[in-house]
Amino acid sequence: MRILVTGSSGHLGEGLVRTLRERDHEVVGLDLLDSPYTTHVGSICDPDFLRRHMRGIGRVIHAATLHKPHVATHPARAFVETNVTGTLSVLEAALESGVPGVVYSSTTSVFGSALRPAAEQPAAWIDEQVVSVPRNIYGVTKKAAEDLCELFYRSRGLPCVVLRTGRFFPEADDDPELRDRYDDLNLKVNELLYRRLDLADAVEAHVLAAERAPELGFRRYVVSATSPFEPEHLPRLRTDAPGVVRSLFPDSEEVYRRRGWRMLPGIDRVYVNRRAREELGFAPRIDFREALDRLRRGDDVSSPLARAVGSKGYHAQRFEEGPYPVERSR
Repeated sequence: MRILVTGSSGHLGEGLVRTLRERDHEVVGLDLLDSPYTTHVGSICDPDFLRRHMRGIGRVIHAATLHKPHVATHPARAFVETNVTGTLSVLEAALESGVPGVVYSSTTSVFGSALRPAAEQPAAWIDEQVVSVPRNIYGVTKKAAEDLCELFYRSRGLPCVVLRTGRFFPEADDDPELRDRYDDLNLKVNELLYRRLDLADAVEAHVLAAERAPELGFRRYVVSATSPFEPEHLPRLRTDAPGVVRSLFPDSEEVYRRRGWRMLPGIDRVYVNRRAREELGFAPRIDFREALDRLRRGDDVSSPLARAVGSKGYHAQRFEEGPYPVERSR
């Protein structure tokens, strides 16, 4: 199949192009930045550029975006132009060219304030039924782009699958307190319990969605590593996450002790990928159980694909305060 990938020089984009090529698909990669995974350099906000390269395309995977790390460095207008106008241009070009299915790479950031329940409340159970309450321009524009996808399906019949992915970036956490208190890999393994997934699993979800898009029509999916937690764990997770984890993984204490690691004292949310598993056949390979087993064997926790893509960063410059500046909520 001939598949167009936007944002082909990014973390997800490169992972997609590598994987699709390995599976003998013909890939057309579009990005503002040139790379071995970008076949045409240009902007998704340029309708003529998109039309030229959309001909003969069997699926579109739209991964180009301004990310959360850009909130403190880019104006709101840039987010609207890239994430909303750019997505509109991709959808229009796909519709005009008769593409039978589009996958839109969204984010769990669209849930916004729903991810942070009040201190006295249980951890939030985050599935597709949760109402989005975006907290910044990134979340607002990603949710608006999702709604455009739904509109193009409802009004024009263009099948669109939206994937709200958890964290898969390899960069250090943006929170300086967490960076100071936890080893980076310790924090990332902790996050596999409730909010993170490996890049290879994120890529696989997008490939599965592309294959199924024409029959699915319009769907939204939460995409993350499979969490071991159930609804009955939610109250205790807020106050005693280590106790809950010990009850589910008695061997985790020894693995952590040997590395001098710690579990988070509390967890405020749980991403639920059940719908993606049931409807897409999504079966993430790296979860907390797999990570523990790899650590015990002395193996690398991340997938070969994640290691090959590596860290790209989000900015051309370095920042004294961390991997990228953060706009703090008021």
